[in-house]
Amino acid sequence: MSEFAPICIYLVISPLVSLIPLGVPFPFASNSSTYPEKLSAYECGSDPSGDARSRFDIRFYPVPILFIIPDPEVTFSFPWAVPPNKIDLFGSWSMMAFLLILTIGSLYEWKRGASDRE
Repeated sequence: MSEFAPICIYLVISPLVSLIPLGVPFPFASNSSTYPEKLSAYECGSDPSGDARSRFDIRFYPVPILFIIPDPEVTFSFPWAVPPNKIDLFGSWSMMAFLLILTIGSLYEWKRGASDRE
């Protein structure tokens, strides 16, 4: 049983670490100030206008995509963190091919003006 002690300790501590921060605010929260303005929809201080299902410009989509793409790029670049004598020729050329594809994609996005602000 002693070999499973760290796992049991982990199974006891991990729910506490996640549930205690969720429960701490409740004794300190005050619900006495409920008024209609607080419960209304937030529209920067003005009355809501238009339909919530209205279409918006497609130019907003590339912005989050351009922020998400670098994450896998960095993750796939981690194998280069090892000393150069530990990577064989295949590993070196595969990373070069990966970086070439990323460079071509970045140049394509730059040429299309994906990061330009209007």
